[in-house]
Amino acid sequence: MSGPPPDPSRRRFFRQFAGDVVTSAVQVVGAMNAVREQSAAEAQTLLGVAPAAPLPPAPGIDQGIPPRATGDLAPTGFRTPFRFESETVLLVIDQRELPDRLVEMPIRSASDGARAIRTMAVRGAPAIGQVAALSLALSGWLARNAPPTTRRILMRTAASGLTAARPTAVNLAWAVQRVMDRHDAANAEGATGLEVAAAMRDEADRIVAEATEDHGRLADAGLAALPEVGDRELRILTHCNTGPLACGQFGTALGIVQAAHHAERRLHVWVDETRPYLQGARLTSWELDQAGVPHTLIPDVAAGSLMAAGEVDAVLVGADRVAANGDTANKVGTYSLAVLAAHHGIPFYVCAPLSSVDLATAEGRLIPIEERPAEEVTMIRGLRIAPEGTQVRNPSFDVTPAGLITGIVTDEGVLEAPFQPALEAAMARRAKRRRRAVAAGTP
Repeated sequence: MSGPPPDPSRRRFFRQFAGDVVTSAVQVVGAMNAVREQSAAEAQTLLGVAPAAPLPPAPGIDQGIPPRATGDLAPTGFRTPFRFESETVLLVIDQRELPDRLVEMPIRSASDGARAIRTMAVRGAPAIGQVAALSLALSGWLARNAPPTTRRILMRTAASGLTAARPTAVNLAWAVQRVMDRHDAANAEGATGLEVAAAMRDEADRIVAEATEDHGRLADAGLAALPEVGDRELRILTHCNTGPLACGQFGTALGIVQAAHHAERRLHVWVDETRPYLQGARLTSWELDQAGVPHTLIPDVAAGSLMAAGEVDAVLVGADRVAANGDTANKVGTYSLAVLAAHHGIPFYVCAPLSSVDLATAEGRLIPIEERPAEEVTMIRGLRIAPEGTQVRNPSFDVTPAGLITGIVTDEGVLEAPFQPALEAAMARRAKRRRRAVAAGTP
């Protein structure tokens, strides 16, 4: 793909974040403090927009959580999907509004978090897990003065509501369970309501910190696995959105792109539009544009012809759940890409932290596949594109069989088939790494 070189002044998204915010993947304490302490004024500076009065919600947007706008111009500059306004208010970007404007939604409880996740204001398996953990911890704070029995009922109800918000992404249930385990342990030790809330918040913060480290490690592993193509640019095809907006701070598949960009590798990214929700068109293209990474948006159905023409060197996708045998659930359309890549002899990599691995689910056919509303298919941003009454199937995910996957890029390296023993060994290595980190007093 030829064209003018990207403007270096615009490379402030991946490169600045990789080089300045998380210089090393293990330096997560400072990154967590930055997420917690970033002020609204700093966010406006990052976004490059002037302060503005709150905008009304867009037509059709769920108003259960009051939106707030930080600007009425098309947003620019790097942003993580959430930040703390105060110790008791988490602000999340309403990703339904991008790339046209940036709207932040306040999350004060688990019910707020569940609504944001269910309505896709927050999306991407790692980001969903982190927001769920933080919003559950906020509910713990709200319930701190309740009698112990009432508090336990409230927390279990909150946890159930969060877990049910989106069934396919395993990070959601995993993160909620971790925070509830800390809740239960603190209660068993006779802790006060305030101490229980503090323990829940500590675990939620740890989940975010671990994600920052794990995604950095994943990016390094994926960078080493990218094919060598000589002096020409490396052509990567990606599906859906797997950058910081979807993952918290770093990214999975786009985290590898970030690492390659930072390493000065010449590359070009083919961006699937990702129907019906258009995460590729609206979010991935926006993130790459902020980075100055050369990219081209394509209709999902164009991927096969590009592969046949020899214009794709590798396919990188994320994952919402990886079964024990390596079968992978990801955004619908991923399975088709894997079949096409196998036919054309193109490496197909699933890029997922081990928090997205579900060893309790033996194979892909057992993964629950979320069915979403028909309006996501029959309408695009308020505009109807199909006749009234048209019957619709809208599975949000599909399952790619392990046999079509070249490798699973994780925070413990690139895993190859047979995947079950490789995943089990990687999980054991991660557990050992976590124990060493706790012993050393790091997140």
